[in-house]
Amino acid sequence: MRTGATVRTAVTGVGWAVAGPDFDPVTALAVRGMRHKDRASRFAVRAARRALEDAGLLDAPELGGAAVVVSSNFGNLDPVCDTVTTLAAGGSTDIGPMRVPQLSSAVSAAWVALDHGIRGPNLTLCNGASGGLDAVAAARNLIAAGRATAALVIGVEPDSPAVARLHRENAGSRWIDGAVGLVIEPVRQAVRRSARIRAEIAGYGRADDERSAVRAAGATAVPRLGAEANARFGRCSGALGVVQCALAVERLEDPDVPEGEAVLAVAGAGTGESDGTSVAALVLRLSRGRHT
Repeated sequence: MRTGATVRTAVTGVGWAVAGPDFDPVTALAVRGMRHKDRASRFAVRAARRALEDAGLLDAPELGGAAVVVSSNFGNLDPVCDTVTTLAAGGSTDIGPMRVPQLSSAVSAAWVALDHGIRGPNLTLCNGASGGLDAVAAARNLIAAGRATAALVIGVEPDSPAVARLHRENAGSRWIDGAVGLVIEPVRQAVRRSARIRAEIAGYGRADDERSAVRAAGATAVPRLGAEANARFGRCSGALGVVQCALAVERLEDPDVPEGEAVLAVAGAGTGESDGTSVAALVLRLSRGRHT
């Protein structure tokens, strides 16, 4: 399956919320407003703010009509497991009302939208390793269809006890604990507000096998992003595609990269994090010139 869009869209902001020199989860996830949020939502909120700041859209009026698209397979697994354990040991009266929203897989996207006054479409994808690239494509399509003025895409997976146990049961040894956010907006809008265009979304494809997905994305001769995501973070699961796009932006911003250079990201069955489902492929292209 190949999906296209007549409106040119680009990444204008990237925000990381993963342990590193400029992000300490212990302190960053304990700031005001985090008390009743699950771990995944805390990461998502922090990544969202950083991406919006990077794009110059934090508290901007354009956010009113924007969309939030989150990709996460294990985001709220711990709250669900904790609730089941509580019910088994006692009863429904032992479940606090602030825990109930955490039982929805869409809770992280909802928190992000509430924090920034985003009133457009609010989606959460939980469809395996290809979900991150599917989320970027969904954001692009929402913009192209006129459903959103811009989109905040977040890939998030927490390292919590239930998630860690599941990874170990499936022969995992390392996995991500954090989130990355991307701001996607129309190229015309980015140019109009003099935003920095980090990379343009040039193609997307989805199929039952990798070769067909790459061909559907129009990327048969495009250099492929390697195993950087897994090498840096371990298993990324639903966050994989968003992490790949953020890494692709980093690569394309190398001053020696010529204008027009492109990078291919692939995620899904047979691509290092197989989940037995379909494959998604997405192309990001460098474009330093101004657009109209």
